[in-house]
Amino acid sequence: MPTPDNDAFDAEALYRDLLEQVRAGLSGVNDAAIVGIHSGGAWLAERLAADLGLPQRLGFIDVSFYRDDYAKKGLHPDVKPTRIEFNVDGATILLVDDVLYTGRTVRAAINVLFDFGRPQRIMLAALADRGGRELPVAADFVGARAALAPGQSLSLGRAGGQLSLTIEDDNA
Repeated sequence: MPTPDNDAFDAEALYRDLLEQVRAGLSGVNDAAIVGIHSGGAWLAERLAADLGLPQRLGFIDVSFYRDDYAKKGLHPDVKPTRIEFNVDGATILLVDDVLYTGRTVRAAINVLFDFGRPQRIMLAALADRGGRELPVAADFVGARAALAPGQSLSLGRAGGQLSLTIEDDNA
C-alpha cells in the first residue's frame, strides 16, 4: 500500500507476489498461455511468460475496437496490434491486466480471445484491483487491492525494466 508521504506502490514487490500466485495457480496446467492487455498488462505478461518459461505461449491484445464505449470515444490514438500466435482452442489462458477497475476492459479482451478460438478456461491476473466494478469480473490473482478517492486512478509505468505503480489525480 502507499505510504502516507507518497502515492506510490512497490510495484516490483507486488509483481513478485503476483508471480508466486500465478505459479501456484498454473501448477499442473498442461496447455497454459499468457495474454497481456496493452499496454501495462502486456508488460506484465512479458515478464510472467519469461519467469514461468512460457515465451512461446505469449500473446497480446488491444481492446480498442472491442470497447463498449468505442462509438462514443472513437479510436484511441495509440492502437497496438493484437498478436496471438498459438492455438487458443482448449488452452488455459491467463489474461493479464495492470489495473482492474470497472471490468469493461476485461470483457472486451475476452471478446477478442473468442475471435481466436474457444479456450478451455480463462483466468485473470491483475497487478492491482481498485474496485469500482460495473461488470461481474473478479481477478483470480491480484498483487494488491486499493481503495482510491473519486478522481484518482492507478498508473503503471516501466523504465529500465523496473515497474512503478502510482496514484494519479485525474483532475490535475
